[in-house]
Amino acid sequence: MGLLSSSLAITRYRVEGEISSPLMDSVRDGLQKYSIQDIDNDAPDKAVGWTAWESPFSPAFEGDSFIVGPYVVFSLRIDKKTIPPKIIKKEQAKEMARRLADTDRTHLSRNEKREIRENIIQALSLRIPATPNVYELLWHPTDGWLWFFSTQKAANEELETLFSKSFKATLIRLFPYTIADLASGLTPDGRDRLGGLSPTRFTE
Repeated sequence: MGLLSSSLAITRYRVEGEISSPLMDSVRDGLQKYSIQDIDNDAPDKAVGWTAWESPFSPAFEGDSFIVGPYVVFSLRIDKKTIPPKIIKKEQAKEMARRLADTDRTHLSRNEKREIRENIIQALSLRIPATPNVYELLWHPTDGWLWFFSTQKAANEELETLFSKSFKATLIRLFPYTIADLASGLTPDGRDRLGGLSPTRFTE
């Protein structure tokens, strides 16, 4: 569910921190430096990075393609390789049988079995393509707010970490507690009282 979908899942954020001037140049630099890297023919099993909103599988942030009026529109992409355990087990059994036959033995040591498994996983990681997941963002850098079009915990955590690295700013997730803390002008005593509140149940 993304920016132009008929139904949306949104996490709202407040952006805390000063983006270096000129603002849009700093945004472009962060997007380019931490753009997604292809791992289809490489060993890593996961990659996280920024990509273009309109072309998520060809990340490019040249010119002003990511700027729409006062907004910045781009995507977070998380590529992950998942190797089915049954395939690992099958390939491991084949390699163990081959090694036993070559060495004329009846069993392998625990370390040898571990080594075979690790080699199998590494070899399969080079052959299996990564599954991409794309999550869109709408950011108003001047007003300091951001909409992230996902409520998945893992995706939100990856966003918060990468955003901090890319732009040297912090994302504060907005929910009733943080909204009350940020927008109500609370005194220290009021903030302490807010921290002591607990949810009210309306059903038994």
